[in-house]
Amino acid sequence: MLFCGIDLHSNNSFVVVVDDTDKVLYAKRLPNNLTDICAALSPYQQQLFGIVVESTYNWYWLVDGLMEAGYSIHLGNTTAIKQYDGLKYRGDESDARHLAHILRLGLLPKGHIMPKPERAVRDLARKRMQLVQQRTVQIHSIATCLAQQPGGRITCDSVKQLTCADIDKMSMGRTEALGMKANVPVMQALQMQIDGIKKELVSHCRSQPGYRLLNSVTGIGPILATVILLETGSIERFADVGNYASYFPLFSEREV
Repeated sequence: MLFCGIDLHSNNSFVVVVDDTDKVLYAKRLPNNLTDICAALSPYQQQLFGIVVESTYNWYWLVDGLMEAGYSIHLGNTTAIKQYDGLKYRGDESDARHLAHILRLGLLPKGHIMPKPERAVRDLARKRMQLVQQRTVQIHSIATCLAQQPGGRITCDSVKQLTCADIDKMSMGRTEALGMKANVPVMQALQMQIDGIKKELVSHCRSQPGYRLLNSVTGIGPILATVILLETGSIERFADVGNYASYFPLFSEREV
């Protein structure tokens, strides 16, 4: 039985294959090219128990590609994997070898590989939250300028309704107004994208039973329901309520 660990980087991967005594049979740095990596692993495929890939930011292409090629893939939880404290020399080869080693011992902390179609929608929900945060920056910038110049207070909802024509009517200098007017079209463009993504997410999730149940909970609206649903994935992957509570301690989204 053989075991493989892949230390994945931005433009290359270090691939190590070991046997059941931790003897290294293959160790090489390869470019991030699925064809090259599959070719390197091909001689060992029939004997491979599994391949470990760390859950780095760019794991999708490698994990999906190797699974489609027929390999058993394990996604390593990078935050939970601990290196041996007495290790004198650290490097990409030793990291890949360690991944294969803990897989062989059955000690690998695993991450969840969400199915590709569900993952795409989940990432769209994450993109929406990113845009909401960027829109919030624009809103706070406008509100700060208004507090500095006319000295008044304005609600976030009122800021969202502002136009460049509204700013032109305010009692402030041309230069100060120009700074605020730079924020307005950015805020409006972000809002348009947020609204479009929201429509797509609700359309995707509306027919799912979990979505209706989440919407029945006080304080959970359509958007938060989609976020919880998409981040959870299959509830069966959690052994009990305690595991789920640890994964999802308290999720809330403040949307201004």
